[in-house]
Amino acid sequence: MSQKFTYPKEFIRAIPKSDLHVHLDGSLRLKTLIELAKKQKVELPSYTEAGLRETVFKESYKDLGEYLHGFKYTCAVLRDKESLEQVAYELAIDNFEEGVRYIEPRFAPQLNAHKKLTVDEVMIAVNAGLARAKKEINARPEIRLNNQPRSGERGRLHPALPVEGALPAPLKEPPFEYGIIGCAMRKFDERFSEYYADFIHMHCHTPLSELYPLASLEAVRTLVDIRDKTGIPIVGFDIAGEEKGYPAEDYLDAYQFAHKHFMKKTVHAGEAYGPPSIFQAIADCHTDRIGHGTHLFAHELMKEFEPAARKRYTEELAQYIADQRITIEVCLTSNMQTVPTIRRLKDHPFQKMLEHKMSVTLCTDNRLVSHTTVCNEIEMALGAFSISPDHLKDIIIYGFKRSFMALPYAEKREYVRELIEYYEEQEKEFLPSL
Repeated sequence: MSQKFTYPKEFIRAIPKSDLHVHLDGSLRLKTLIELAKKQKVELPSYTEAGLRETVFKESYKDLGEYLHGFKYTCAVLRDKESLEQVAYELAIDNFEEGVRYIEPRFAPQLNAHKKLTVDEVMIAVNAGLARAKKEINARPEIRLNNQPRSGERGRLHPALPVEGALPAPLKEPPFEYGIIGCAMRKFDERFSEYYADFIHMHCHTPLSELYPLASLEAVRTLVDIRDKTGIPIVGFDIAGEEKGYPAEDYLDAYQFAHKHFMKKTVHAGEAYGPPSIFQAIADCHTDRIGHGTHLFAHELMKEFEPAARKRYTEELAQYIADQRITIEVCLTSNMQTVPTIRRLKDHPFQKMLEHKMSVTLCTDNRLVSHTTVCNEIEMALGAFSISPDHLKDIIIYGFKRSFMALPYAEKREYVRELIEYYEEQEKEFLPSL
């Protein structure tokens, strides 16, 4: 029987963490959503937090459609620069307050744009909120100052060097960093976006089977252009939305463009469809990471394969992902809420991912819609699966190593080294028996 390890909640809060899969428009503060809705005269089912928890943002959902219903309201209030900046700022602050040191919020700016607000202005506003939060956080006295070395002896990281013979000063907390992932949508409804309504009008003679991929190509071109002319850390590209019926391979041109313009890539794959979707994300889209990957081992979904070939295919795919260190962005709570076959947390394929020695990182997906935090996702994993202290450290550090961080590689290595040092300090304090 595998050994069960116990970790104090204070340890989970103290260790440096990341969130590589968090949707901006699914992670508003509920209080802020209500305030913005009142200000902008957006109709909500309730204007109390308890009422919205009961009617929209629940702890469990009957299906994916009900889960996604809340985005109707969150996207409706993110239609001006001030609201976008505020929500981005609050997301960064909320993450830092639970010990998260790096985030990669993702969203589709096309859903926020309209005739009076361009995609460029949307991205600038979101970046302004994140940058303001980063500046405030990193100015705090407990954070390593920008002009201090990133690593070295503990005493060197303290503003005042210790006197001879004194104990080293406590290691300062690592600074906060962020990157932004821009999304395209597998499909879209022009009724909810003026940008897409205009796009459909411009391409009115294009069949839908070609229109959605064409829109994704336009999206990534815009993101690359904004990144290059503004310096905003748009670090990655993603394709989100309904997976079944809209295979990743249809969006090959968009991913080729991202690939050739040095933009990192992730794909929502294996969340609502089987292993072939994940394979396409890797083989056709050159993805660096997989969003969810929940059905990676679901060989029973591969109806087009002979029964004998299904398990072999999934096993070879899993081994390839592990060998190539293609990181899977695991969202436990979200999957429990949207995948009908996962009735208990122990039914989640996360255990199989661990057994295959995969590079995995724990993410929230949507802090509001899934009613979760990074600490909560880690605690859930530790409660349901046997994860040793060494393996937990690997999972946490994968989140930083496999991030799309905009820092130059040498600086990123130093930053990760500092995070490891700080992590190990928390181990000494909270897990002294190691």
